[in-house]
Amino acid sequence: MFAGLGSHRDRALVSLWVSTGARAAELLGARCGDLDAGQQLITVVRKGSRAVQQIPASPDAFVWVRLYQCTLDSSTPVGRDDPLWWTRRRPLRALSYPAARAMFTRVNQVLGANWSLHDLRHTAAYRMARDPQLPLTDVQWVLGHAQLSTTQLYLNPMPSEVIAAVLAHHRRGLDGALPAAVADGGPVSEYRAESLDTLFSRRSS
Repeated sequence: MFAGLGSHRDRALVSLWVSTGARAAELLGARCGDLDAGQQLITVVRKGSRAVQQIPASPDAFVWVRLYQCTLDSSTPVGRDDPLWWTRRRPLRALSYPAARAMFTRVNQVLGANWSLHDLRHTAAYRMARDPQLPLTDVQWVLGHAQLSTTQLYLNPMPSEVIAAVLAHHRRGLDGALPAAVADGGPVSEYRAESLDTLFSRRSS
């Protein structure tokens, strides 16, 4: 999906969404003065509470923001109180939520996907909540959740992770040890000889 984005602006937006967990509208409302690349922070106004909050983002996100800023021509307002995100076409306008959603829709059409802008927030929340070194209360604060129970929803595993974990359980066997072939990077799954004998009624001559 990232490779299908058409500009550094779009890549900067997606990088920030997926690393901050900010709501789409919160990030789109950012001003030039809200960026603090040195501290890897961006200030947003929280939906609902209208609280002003600094939230951390990944280093890569700020690289993409800088690349986007380098594409702006000299007529683009870049004062502290000016919008951070601008349309790519003239007349120049602050990037709106419908325009950002349309950008994402175009990528979906190319890829045959159906992701939404809110899915990026879910991705960020899920990654943070599943990090054992990141307290869930910290994740709650970053996401701007009023209740910890809302953040706890992201602790629910994905079906693919459950399947992988249970298959690993079966590979370990009853004694809790991985078969030597698997431990050495061999086949992911092996049937035991006695199991095959039972399944196919093989008998020694």
